[in-house]
Amino acid sequence: MKIRRKFRKKPSRRPKKSMLERRRREKLQRGRLVALGVPAAEVAALNASAVREMLRLPAKIAAA
Repeated sequence: MKIRRKFRKKPSRRPKKSMLERRRREKLQRGRLVALGVPAAEVAALNASAVREMLRLPAKIAAA
């Protein structure tokens, strides 16, 4: 089978995520953790995947 032009031009069909948007999302997520009561110093020490993991179960944060 032949690979046609429409299948080679992926970013035109689904745009790439930009670093600016990624930083904006991460900043919002860190703000949510601070609003839930996690100390800002502790949030600053976390990496992005740890922040997302904590936000998946906000009830655990509120209970702790």
